[in-house]
Amino acid sequence: MKRHPIRSLKHELWEIIFEAETPMGKLFDVALLVLIGASVLAVMLESVSSIEVQYGRILIFSEWVFTIIFTLEYLLRIWLVRRPARYIFSFYGLVDLLSCLPSYLALIFAGSSHFAVIRLLRLLRMFRVLKMVGHVRGGDTIMRGLAASRAKITVFFFAMSIFAMIAGTLMYIVESNEDGTSAFTSIPIGIYYAIVSITTVGYGDITAHTPLGQLITSLMVLAGYAIIAVPTGIVAGDMVRQAMHADETSDACPGCGVHGHLTDATYCRKCGEQLEP
Repeated sequence: MKRHPIRSLKHELWEIIFEAETPMGKLFDVALLVLIGASVLAVMLESVSSIEVQYGRILIFSEWVFTIIFTLEYLLRIWLVRRPARYIFSFYGLVDLLSCLPSYLALIFAGSSHFAVIRLLRLLRMFRVLKMVGHVRGGDTIMRGLAASRAKITVFFFAMSIFAMIAGTLMYIVESNEDGTSAFTSIPIGIYYAIVSITTVGYGDITAHTPLGQLITSLMVLAGYAIIAVPTGIVAGDMVRQAMHADETSDACPGCGVHGHLTDATYCRKCGEQLEP
């Protein structure tokens, strides 16, 4: 039975755009990675005044060429998947959309084109393109570990915020004086100082001068060193648990285009579409 020409065309384009196992698919993905790198380089060079004065028009023209190519590719991906909404609101779908928007927004808001550097996120596909499946799984493990620990990290974040507000208020009470010579002119300034001290960043733009203030600062810095280990342990533990998951394939779902299915999976883990054998 002869295949419908439109379906045949969509199937061939699917193999090229979504799959990297075929020669044409790999060539397409490698060419796309090169275009992404070139477009980001153009945006960076445009920010250099001496280069912008001499080659500004060329860089703007090339940016629009890149934008049109990425826009057409984005629209093709929407046309090829069976469930466009799933792809549009997926991680890579949003990244693909955001990589096209800066040039269009620059027509309304000056300087928006510089946000095109977000296209660098599309380089995450390079691991799949180069068949570095182990790296793909490593990236998935990190993302899933962060997602699994978000509740614990949220609680930790709010606990540290409360601690910083209390310590900052205390520093304001201790360091502020009536003659107005102290740098601690308000409680928000004190909280900023506390956050900088707890995180052990120590910009040095504000310093404690009273003995009690210096003692409190020392305790905050020591507490900061001990606190750093808490989120590290939380995320590391969840990453280890996620790393125990079974191996995954690099095949794309025909419904939403997502990757990372188990080797024996029959349906997509995101949209439920049946995976092609």
